Parts: sequence; structure tokens; C-alpha cells
Amino acid sequence: MLDQENIKLGIAPIAWTNDDLPELGGHISLERCLDEMAQAQFIGCELGNKFPREPEALKAQLNPRGLQLASGWFSTFFTENREEQTVEDFIKHRDFLCEMGSKVIVVCECGHSVQGKAQSVFETKPVFNKKQWEQLAAGLEKLGEIAHEKNMKIVFHHHMGTGVQTRNEIDTLMEITDAEWVSLLLDTGHITYSGDSPQELVKTYLSRIHHVHLKDIRKSVLEEVKLEKMSFLDSVKAGVFTVPGDGMINFLPVFQTLADSEYKGWFIVEAEQDPDKSNPLEYAEKARHFIRQTTSL
Repeated sequence: MLDQENIKLGIAPIAWTNDDLPELGGHISLERCLDEMAQAQFIGCELGNKFPREPEALKAQLNPRGLQLASGWFSTFFTENREEQTVEDFIKHRDFLCEMGSKVIVVCECGHSVQGKAQSVFETKPVFNKKQWEQLAAGLEKLGEIAHEKNMKIVFHHHMGTGVQTRNEIDTLMEITDAEWVSLLLDTGHITYSGDSPQELVKTYLSRIHHVHLKDIRKSVLEEVKLEKMSFLDSVKAGVFTVPGDGMINFLPVFQTLADSEYKGWFIVEAEQDPDKSNPLEYAEKARHFIRQTTSL
């Protein structure tokens, strides 16, 4: 199955405190979050809004708990003609992650995104025109080259409410970008939410997937999201996401395909929920048990 020497297992702090909805988990301390990550037997995490942005200060929090920093989110705005500022901010972000020992940088094009707005995540998402696709491709390739200077990769995060949400849009982006500079992040939850198959995405882009977010979808909530035309953030509060093994996704073929490809990198459990409704430690342990049972990791 999956090779324990090649795969590191981490969890995102978003289950404890939500970056997009700070009221979810705002009362939970960074120390509790990191303690519970380690207690649930994860060895890494991604950046959260309560994490120090000074390398030595963050290492002082992570190292005693046996945690590594896998990566951190970066928003790009190439389709809004903001290339200069995006590149400037990216270099600072790259340098910070490099100091922390991270090898990949999660990037997502947030130009014209509705993911943080009170709008339907399906009906009002942006649709890029030819010029915007060209801007995005050129911008991402530039970031990929900049990341390569530090022996790092960018991994593009397809995301609900953005211009790269659906399988067709992912295909377009992969077709117009150079695989040397632009890799793909597989997010099992977002691709399922969009109505597409994580297994088919894995099979198609095995060689370009260099980071994985593992989240599940509650089918009944997703149906409600579509019926009520909910916004992305309202769907999160309603509980559309959950941890692997607690929802509708069949993870076994996804894991098997990644195993067959000899995937090397991080698996990050990322299931944003209301921590007052879904205890973060309980769900972290549930995810850890499921992954151990299905992959032996």
C-alpha cells in the first residue's frame, strides 16, 4: 500500500480555528490546537491564523511537539491585474516557508472569487475569459520559477467559489501551464463538492500531484447547499465538510492509485467545521484511525 517512508501525515489547524470564519474557534488557543494535533499522532500541519510568522517563534511552538510545517496557503490575484504585488508578497511567503523547511507552497487564484461572499458557490462563481487564463498561467509559471530558486514547488489548490473550481477548469489550467513550474494539489473534498471525481482527477494528473488535502463531504448537507443555494462559508457552518471516512467519498481507490504511483509528500487532513459542534480532537483521532486502518500509515 502507501509507503510510510515517503508519506508524511499532517492535519490543518482549520478544524480548531477557521481562517475564513474567525468566529469559529476564536476561543481555542494555539497551544491547545498544537497539543491536540500531536495527541492525535500527526507529525505536521499547515499555517493557521494564530501561528507566529517569525520562523524561530514558530519552531519554538512546533518542535517540542514533534510537528513540522508542511506548507501554507497563498492567495494570488493575477486575474485582477495585481501581478506585481502578488509576486512581491509571494517571495516573502516563500522565504518564510523555506526557513521552516517546507518543500511545497499552496497557491490559489482568488481573483474575483466568491468563496468569502454571501453568494451561491455554484451560480455566481467567476468564469475566466481568455485573457484572464493567460494572466493566470503566466503568473503561476513565474511563481513556480521563483519557488524553484529555493528548491520548492508551487501546488495549485482548486477551490470552491473560485475560477478554478470544476474538473474542466482544472484541465484547462493544467493544459496551459508548464508541468515543470506548476504542480497540482489534490483536495478530495473540493473536487467532490464541485460534482467531480477525486479518483479520476488522481488518475489523470498523477505526475503533477505533489500535495494532498484529505477531507470528506456529508452528502445530505451538500444536497441542502445546492437546494438552498448557500454560500461557501454558510456551507462550512452547515457542516458540508468532515474528516476522511465520515462522509460520502470512497477513499480506497484514491489511496491505491497514489500508492501505485509511488506518491511522495504530505497527506494533510483538512476538514473545516464548527469546533463547538464537532470537537477537533475527536475528529482528528477519527481521521487518524481511518487512515491507519485503510493505508497502514
